[in-house]
Amino acid sequence: MVDAIDRRFKIFAAADAFGQPLKDAVVAHRRAHPSVADVVDLGVDKYYAAAAAVARSVIATPTSSSDPALEARGVVVCGTGAGVAIFANKYPGVYATHCATAADAANTRSINACNVLALSGLATPPDAAAAIADAWLATPFRAPCPASGDAPWPDDIQRFFDSAPAEMAAIPDISSASVPDSACAICCLRKGMEFEPVGIMPGGEMRIVRESPTSAYVRFKAGSVEPAHHHTFGHDLVVISGKKKVWNLTKKESYDLVDGDFLFTPAGDVHRVKYFEDTEFFIRWDGHWDIFLDEDLDAARSAIDAELGAATAK
Repeated sequence: MVDAIDRRFKIFAAADAFGQPLKDAVVAHRRAHPSVADVVDLGVDKYYAAAAAVARSVIATPTSSSDPALEARGVVVCGTGAGVAIFANKYPGVYATHCATAADAANTRSINACNVLALSGLATPPDAAAAIADAWLATPFRAPCPASGDAPWPDDIQRFFDSAPAEMAAIPDISSASVPDSACAICCLRKGMEFEPVGIMPGGEMRIVRESPTSAYVRFKAGSVEPAHHHTFGHDLVVISGKKKVWNLTKKESYDLVDGDFLFTPAGDVHRVKYFEDTEFFIRWDGHWDIFLDEDLDAARSAIDAELGAATAK
């Protein structure tokens, strides 16, 4: 057993465009402490590709018998910290947690043996991220933490910790016939879900699954259109299946989205949407749901048809 004070780390870090500034700040902060950490910056990519690169690097760097004090860890950053955590956790042996505070980091290290730290590039400032990363590295598994009242865990919890790592590593047992083909948390949430029509958006249905900040599962039929509209909150979404195009009229940009793609739209930005296939996506807002239409449905269809027609003519 390596004493916590002797533990050193090889940290792999990556981010998407929304998380890049915070990732760079955390990398610079940790590189200022070379005696305790070697940081490998894997750069910037789509949030799921960045998370995958870090996860693969962590599980491909086993503890060396010649240097048992060196431990591989990962830091992943996207707009919310949620997307990178979801995809890093697809890799067996990776335990990724989004942390908003140093207490979160200490708790997940003590209780979950978290080896990949996920951060929000939009919500977490660099000084807070540095404190979170420091707490995450300083806290050993089963150590006193805020969740234990900063006292040693009682004997029954210690016994739980004795067996937890091996039991976690055994899930899922891919040789078991009971393991479903898909263990995606969002897809499991979707199963059996009852939807409610979005009255002002023909062809659209949604189910709100959490309030403030609001999360919802949304689906639209192929051919549906969302007229230009805006919200009082920023929101980010992940496309589960389908194909859609989003026009951000405020920024004069457009985005073609398919399975697995992520998009963040800032508060107040006016945007319209066209669905080319039956499409389902998971969306998170920064506040309660609201919507303000900036055009009617016929105007939206005309504008979209004109633009798509012009693109085809080229």
